[in-house]
Amino acid sequence: MKLGGLLLAAAALSLATASGEARRAMPDVADDVITGDRLPRTLEEYGFFIHADAQVPTLGVVPYRLNTPLYSDGAEKLRFVYVPEGQEVGLGEDGLLQFPVGSAIIKTFAFGEGEERRLIETRVLLHRADGWLALPYLWNEEQTEARLAVAGARIDLSTPKGEAISYRVPNKNQCKECHGLDGAVTPIGPKARNLSAVWLKEHFGMAPKDAGVMPVWEERASASAEDAARAYLDVNCAHCHRPGATASNSGLDLRWEQHDPIAIGIMKRPVAAGRGAGDLLFDVVPGKPEESILLHRMLSNDPGVAMPELGKSTIDEEGTEAVRKWIAGMPDS
Repeated sequence: MKLGGLLLAAAALSLATASGEARRAMPDVADDVITGDRLPRTLEEYGFFIHADAQVPTLGVVPYRLNTPLYSDGAEKLRFVYVPEGQEVGLGEDGLLQFPVGSAIIKTFAFGEGEERRLIETRVLLHRADGWLALPYLWNEEQTEARLAVAGARIDLSTPKGEAISYRVPNKNQCKECHGLDGAVTPIGPKARNLSAVWLKEHFGMAPKDAGVMPVWEERASASAEDAARAYLDVNCAHCHRPGATASNSGLDLRWEQHDPIAIGIMKRPVAAGRGAGDLLFDVVPGKPEESILLHRMLSNDPGVAMPELGKSTIDEEGTEAVRKWIAGMPDS
């Protein structure tokens, strides 16, 4: 299994330890920073990293990757999780990991490779006594510091494919647009079915039966077309298109565990037929991807038509191809 960002973090760690610098543990004050009532002004205040610019974590901060990751204009994502010493991680509804108060989920977005790699932002989810808090930290041009960007930001950059985009760092409240479920901020990425079973066992002592069910994206050719497409839709779309989320009124439920054909869009008419549907009649038409609203919207960059609405400015060619292949392979009855 390819480990992507996990291997990258491990490689950076090897460089640090090879140079004679031992990993240090999280500072004692870190737990108070995570659970306190203030908003730390810099990423450094948490103590998550030895070298934040190289994304080398401290002891207790664990790198991980998702089998099928969220697409964000081709950004590289470096993911980490911190759980207070002595605390346990549970398993909740939909296989979502349940982290105790005092935990933190950290995700850094970067573009470029090698010496040209540029860290753009690091988002943190802090589990405090009153729930989860999402905060964005914006990296400076010198790549020496990431500061809290409560108001968000816009950054002009080029994607790995050379597309010029205006990248959006969400403001503090916009995080709820994707992470909001039943009115509360909720982690959406670390689900057992989208994580390595080996990683879950090693770090949390967990062996859930559905761990690692979603295909590893780089190895999707060895999975079924349905599994590849449904995993992609679960990760990229289901945080909005599910009961209790921001797009629940669409009638679509694109979660991995949903198997009702109508709920996942097969021969389902849109709730509101507007410009987004074009002249198409159904969300998914078996055997006819060109007549399917779902793919039509994924292939558009036109505001008001494009899906997902947030988190990307470009079309994901690999993702849309996976969905196209799935629809094309459905029996046309």
